[in-house]
Amino acid sequence: MRFRLLFAALVVAGACAAIVEVAAGHPSSRTRDLVVRTHVGALGYEVYLPDGYATSARRYPVVYFLHGLPAGAAAFRSFGWLEDALDATGREAILVVPQAAKAGDTDPEYVGQWAKAIAGDIPRAVDRRFRTIPSRQGRALVGVSAGGYGAMHLALAHLGTFAAVESWSGYFHPTDPTGYRTRDLGSVARNAKANVHRQFRVHRGELRRHHLYIAFYVGRSDPIFVAENEQLNQELSAAGIPHVFRLYPGGHTQRLWSSQATAWLRLALNHLAVPR
Repeated sequence: MRFRLLFAALVVAGACAAIVEVAAGHPSSRTRDLVVRTHVGALGYEVYLPDGYATSARRYPVVYFLHGLPAGAAAFRSFGWLEDALDATGREAILVVPQAAKAGDTDPEYVGQWAKAIAGDIPRAVDRRFRTIPSRQGRALVGVSAGGYGAMHLALAHLGTFAAVESWSGYFHPTDPTGYRTRDLGSVARNAKANVHRQFRVHRGELRRHHLYIAFYVGRSDPIFVAENEQLNQELSAAGIPHVFRLYPGGHTQRLWSSQATAWLRLALNHLAVPR
């Protein structure tokens, strides 16, 4: 059984990205509180530690998992099934599920200040508090639905931070809550910067140097996102960017994600450093 640790980020700090640790407690305690000053204020996150973490001196790779949107502020607490899937891989890793929505901001789409909080503030906090492998080769970014978009967008914007990225039934440009309409971020420049199709074109040379593991999966019966996944597959193939793309039986459902989560997580972990 893994330790299930809930971390509540408590202090709003505007644009300050400093990380402050309080009430750390003993490494074997099940619950510890941190104060994390992020770009969007107070955020929570859940951390699952591998068996034996408390008695080990080893460092572990980390899988960051982004949930779907729109969502409530407590949505990040509902991923116990992912813990089971990670256990089933037989690999030792830390799993982090950050809060990705707040009251009054239920569909932030992992852009703007949210991007800085998720891809910067929280990994720094995790590296500070836990025995991680605190380098690019120790981090994967995975997401489902809107989290799949967030994972792809953030990994491409932070090529020096993550070694592997996976999208599970995701899309590749910001959308409104229905998923059918493109979301306007307020300017042509912001819209372009948040578009994954464009990001791949812009960062093609850097991708070859960084060797980012890229994988994206979608159900054949997904009501919205199949075409865009196929489009991205064609674009990456034409550009000669190595990637993995698969269509699976099923739709945009928990059943698909739960049934494949172990295999998908194992593929991501294959491209990270092993515990040491």
